[in-house]
Amino acid sequence: MRTTTIGDVKVLQPELEPDDLDTTTDLADSLTEVLVEGAAWHGSHLEDVSIRSSLIIGVDLSESTWEASSLFGCEFTRTDFSGATLTGISIERCAISGSRFTGTRLTDVRLKDVLFDGCRFDYATLQRVTASGSVAFIDCTLTNGAWSSCRLPRMALRSCDLGGLELDSCHLDGADLRGSRLQGVKTPLDNLRGVTLGEDQLPDLTQLTVAALDLTVHNN
Repeated sequence: MRTTTIGDVKVLQPELEPDDLDTTTDLADSLTEVLVEGAAWHGSHLEDVSIRSSLIIGVDLSESTWEASSLFGCEFTRTDFSGATLTGISIERCAISGSRFTGTRLTDVRLKDVLFDGCRFDYATLQRVTASGSVAFIDCTLTNGAWSSCRLPRMALRSCDLGGLELDSCHLDGADLRGSRLQGVKTPLDNLRGVTLGEDQLPDLTQLTVAALDLTVHNN
């Protein structure tokens, strides 16, 4: 098991060798140590499904529905979750890269040692998403999304585009937001309590403060 370090956050990651995995394109209630590449699972309904130690590449899971399922020790690459609904699932020790979550709804999802790298979460809705371990977003697009009642303390949210993201009743204390674009974020200031920012983000924070407090600013 390898470790990826982003700032002060260390995320445990799987080590999977494609040659060691069985190949399949069939979706079953349990997938363990398999390689799935290019499968079309659009609109699938997955309930109480377990996927472990598997490599998922270029799979279409758009408009799928997940309930009470678990993902452990997996890598997802160029996978399409757009328009999917994920409810009550657990994602642990997974690396998800180059994948699309446009318009995805994540509700009551638990994250532990999860890395999102270069993923799109535009127009995605996260409700009561919690981190029980290290979580990191790197180079992700989270524009025009809505996060409510999420508890993601000490996560890394580095070099991401947050334009138009709405935050409501979220706990992000200790989160590292350095390098991320804050312009256009819509949030009460309490949602940003205790986060870490870079000096170059202070102008964006000033504009956010002006908007949050409904201030009137004159040139003179």
